[in-house]
Amino acid sequence: MKKIFTITTVLFFLSAVAGLAASNFLKSSQDVEVKLTDVSPFSYCCVTHKGPFTEIENIIGKLMQAAQSQNLFPAGAIIGIYYNSPEEVKPEELEWEMGFPVSAQANVLKPLEKKQWKYSPVATAMHKGSYEETGQTISKILEWMQANGYVQAGPVMEKYLTMPTPDTKPEDMRAEIWVACKKK
Repeated sequence: MKKIFTITTVLFFLSAVAGLAASNFLKSSQDVEVKLTDVSPFSYCCVTHKGPFTEIENIIGKLMQAAQSQNLFPAGAIIGIYYNSPEEVKPEELEWEMGFPVSAQANVLKPLEKKQWKYSPVATAMHKGSYEETGQTISKILEWMQANGYVQAGPVMEKYLTMPTPDTKPEDMRAEIWVACKKK
């Protein structure tokens, strides 16, 4: 069955992810189970970007339009990869990308880039709730890493597991979060 990215599907997703612009690294009262996981490398295509998170909606639109015109189909959930945070740099200096896994044989053309996730192990946790609040789960992961003798050794990846609809309640949304790490 051929998958088609309809503008409606993209808009539903954009409305949920656009809230990442407000994402911060505040502590949460939510219970978060953090695990250390070895992950295998995988290929993904993405649109890389430098600038504020308020541009996420435009970048996802660019990703979807380019993927559809190149007949590329996701081999997994949409991902966001973040190389720095609003706590570290000014909004215009944030470096991030939006993409999705593809087969290793996929032919990817500009404006998309084909990359490989090669970071392992990762500290991982399931974020439950609005995508605007993933920063709270990231904070819990970073706290766990510090308490267990790990330091960050690469980017943060958010895998958006729930494709929201207008009826999706924030508490029903799920994102798997990975933080590349290594032992101190």
